[in-house]
Amino acid sequence: MTTTTTIDLKSLIQQEMPELIAIRHDLHAHPELGYQENRTNGVIRRELEQMGVEYVGDLAGGTGVLGHLPGQHDHATALRADIDALPIVEQTGAVYASQHEGVMHACGHDGHTTILVGAARVLSKIARDARLPRPVSFIFQPAEEGGAGGKRMVEEGCLNGSRLGPSVESIFGLHGWPHLPLGQVSTRPGPMLAAADMFELRIRGTGCHAAYPHVGHDPIVAGAAVVSAAQQIASRNVGPLDSVVVSITQFHAGTTHNIIPEEVLLTGTVRTLSPETQQLAQERLHEIATNIAAAHGCEAHLDYHVGYPVTRNDPKAVQTFEEIARPVMGADNVVPMEHPVMGGEDFSFYGQAVPACFFALGLIPDGQTSMPDLHQPTFDFNDDALAIGIELFCRLAMRPVA
Repeated sequence: MTTTTTIDLKSLIQQEMPELIAIRHDLHAHPELGYQENRTNGVIRRELEQMGVEYVGDLAGGTGVLGHLPGQHDHATALRADIDALPIVEQTGAVYASQHEGVMHACGHDGHTTILVGAARVLSKIARDARLPRPVSFIFQPAEEGGAGGKRMVEEGCLNGSRLGPSVESIFGLHGWPHLPLGQVSTRPGPMLAAADMFELRIRGTGCHAAYPHVGHDPIVAGAAVVSAAQQIASRNVGPLDSVVVSITQFHAGTTHNIIPEEVLLTGTVRTLSPETQQLAQERLHEIATNIAAAHGCEAHLDYHVGYPVTRNDPKAVQTFEEIARPVMGADNVVPMEHPVMGGEDFSFYGQAVPACFFALGLIPDGQTSMPDLHQPTFDFNDDALAIGIELFCRLAMRPVA
């Protein structure tokens, strides 16, 4: 049986690094938004074909790819990467900066994709000499940034064995983490990332001349009251040891300085860590908006979209990850994540189907105490983290079958 103790895994990875860094820079220079990742899809297919890795393409709207390497066990381990970019104007100044104006890899998905390509490269070379301990499924997923590409990959059979290879018994994913130093990883059992809902709230009143507000019903005043009152969901409706975030992020109204408009539009997000709190927040937001609008002589219409569920890590999968990571990283560099993060992730959909572990991969360069954050125009994935992510993925895939 091939094991990680009978091969020089680090050496195999280092042999691949120059080409993998070039791939990462190429992906960074050619970012694509969710469900539009056609060039990225082509790079992934090219790489898998050159490795001789069997794959199924055209998934999840056409740009998702599922690769597969056979193994001895009856069930597969899955490794996942998201491949889409964000609508942000890049300001990194890198020589490989985005060539697509207004689109950039500001969340590190170019790094995630490269890590999964690298793991497939290394594991495919190992598999030429001996059959892997367990089959490995490589999930290259589109549209994580709001498009729920993960949900579609699950629905289209990437985990249940209906598309390629046997069914998946556990899945692992990672995210580059600009709050952790290079050389550290972090995760936690249970909730790691929040459920992420979205809403649009329209408040309709009666427009009038701005000099005669008494003859109308001002939706701007009503909307402003809703913005303030919505914060009471966290401070007065949810227990102090629970977690909820209600953020109103857009407020659109009016056409000029001397007209009170008929309507305002507010949009925002709600983040929670339990279904009960999620339901409570939705109900309270509706009640607050409806009643405050009525008190101002207006009407409120709330369009609430339930989004990504909580990213919940399976305790046994977390234990497996930590047992693999400690010898690689050193025990002090496998850091427990003390609290969940209120960001959202559609890796959550995989965790609803099979035991899952999502972990944070440190990115802060040596000699620095900070770096640009995710979704900022100056963010860039740290190439020095690629080899670490690849090794962890490979060791997770090659762990002995109990």
